Amino acid sequence: MPYVAPVKDMLFAMNELAGLSEVVAYPTYAEAGADVDLAPAILEEAAKFNQDVVAPLNWPGDQNPSSFKEGVVTTAPGFKEAFEQFGSAGWQGVVHPAEFGGQGLPKLIATACFEMVHSASLSFALCPMLTDGAIEALLTAASPELLERFVPNMISGEWTGSMCLTEPQAGSDLSMVRARAVPEGNGAYKIFGTKIYITYGEHDMAKNIVHLVLARTPDAPEGVKGISLFVVPKFLVNADGSLGDRNDVHCVSIEHKLGIKASPTAVLQFGDHGGAIGYLVGEENRGLEYMFVMMNAARFAVGMQGIAVAERAYQKAVQYAKDRVQSRDLAGSPGPVAIIHQPDVKRMLMTMRAYTEASRALAYYAAAAYDAQHADPDEAVKKANQAIYEFLVPIVKGFSTEMSIEVASLGVQVHGGMGFIEETGAAQHYRDARILTIYEGTTAIQANDLVGRKTVRDGGATAKVLSQKIAETEKELAASSSADAQAVLKQLTLARAAFEEAVAYILANAKSDVKAVYAGSFAYLRLAGLVLGGWQMARGLLAAERLRETDPSFYSAKIATARFFAENLMPQTQALATSIVESGYSTNALEVEQF
Repeated sequence: MPYVAPVKDMLFAMNELAGLSEVVAYPTYAEAGADVDLAPAILEEAAKFNQDVVAPLNWPGDQNPSSFKEGVVTTAPGFKEAFEQFGSAGWQGVVHPAEFGGQGLPKLIATACFEMVHSASLSFALCPMLTDGAIEALLTAASPELLERFVPNMISGEWTGSMCLTEPQAGSDLSMVRARAVPEGNGAYKIFGTKIYITYGEHDMAKNIVHLVLARTPDAPEGVKGISLFVVPKFLVNADGSLGDRNDVHCVSIEHKLGIKASPTAVLQFGDHGGAIGYLVGEENRGLEYMFVMMNAARFAVGMQGIAVAERAYQKAVQYAKDRVQSRDLAGSPGPVAIIHQPDVKRMLMTMRAYTEASRALAYYAAAAYDAQHADPDEAVKKANQAIYEFLVPIVKGFSTEMSIEVASLGVQVHGGMGFIEETGAAQHYRDARILTIYEGTTAIQANDLVGRKTVRDGGATAKVLSQKIAETEKELAASSSADAQAVLKQLTLARAAFEEAVAYILANAKSDVKAVYAGSFAYLRLAGLVLGGWQMARGLLAAERLRETDPSFYSAKIATARFFAENLMPQTQALATSIVESGYSTNALEVEQF
């Protein structure tokens, strides 16, 4: 079935949960022309583009993916033309500064726009997603000269960006990076080495590719403290901005993958013919610090990919369940009915819907915190929102992507045997979703980050702030006389208690029994996603109760979905808390030889 962007659901999350009116009121965004009335128009235009231009490429791209021959990568049919339209329409520059040709709009609005392109085609969306991250890293640390030379053409979509971290011997452990950067004495460096798993590291969709490459200078210290970041363009850029000679960076192969097949994943060789010319970003040996800007942007974006593919899988499953006629209604019917009337099919569809809505709401809430971090005039408010955003990024990435696999799998299940047949398309979403928990930091990396950097490092301060915010929502639920609000209140209170129990255990044992604590890190991330997503659903219920009379069908569905999430999904938090607190010993009990 064709993709239909859920604009109304997005606007509900933006306005009622993420505080769009407060975000667009910041002077930075007001000067860019952002306001509450503009957002629907932007989202409607994004919906048209992605529904009409990008979404029709998704299935054909899976069947006829990118190909490699004699160093040349040819993308799936239609991708090049669609990307040209994407750039010329200004979608690459939505969130980026006007001084370089962008629109300077809030991340909250851009997040909704990019959710749509991810839903339309994950494979297509990866190219602008990585370009966004590269732009953000350059804006953070690059010199004015490098910014002027590279960023405007990236924002316009004329050029794209890639992120070159991983090497054959250096996967998640970047301390093992061995790519070399030899200074030339004129401000340039020669780069040598091999990088693998480089998304859109080579393609035919843009005139130039701006690679951001981690490498070591000759006297760099070992480990992560000796890594520098370099801009290495596919084509060198002349002083007048025109493209010059081909740089010494070449694609030697692309991967054959389970999913996202239309997205070329390249193996790049730097310096086989004398050295690839690169330019230092910022200072030597601070490359990982700068690259983390791009990695954080990419991690948030991959979380949005999870939400996007879950939305697409849900839409497909709903349509099939409405069309597939089989068996009588359990309450009795003269003949067979569509399977959507069966309670277990409704359970699966409601699970898909509730997970997707909760994850979207939490991600949009995080995007608004990012906007406040960058645009609020009060330094204390900036700092508080930075802490919240940084706490939420591993949850948005880890929880939303794990959720997407479950939702896509349920989508296959709703289709029954037809879901296992490629021609129905349900399997593509399942295959595409499977990479999301792996790239840009596995779920374990996100979970360890949530435990160590985001909970232990500040003594649980941010976790406690969020817990207090949940308790405030509980008070609002208690003030409602509706049975729905009381049902959600009961489960949210229990979930918050489970979250607080887990945080207390982590803080008490992080130093004395570190392996036991980290044995529960995945469970802690999942618990946090469920309780914080459930909190957003509870806030959504309160908003929907207030607005129900204006659109009874839409808002009553919001209320029902929030209650379903509370009664069917949030109770997992109590089991997860038990696992976190009690399973450290058993997880680590076997010696290596016993496996």
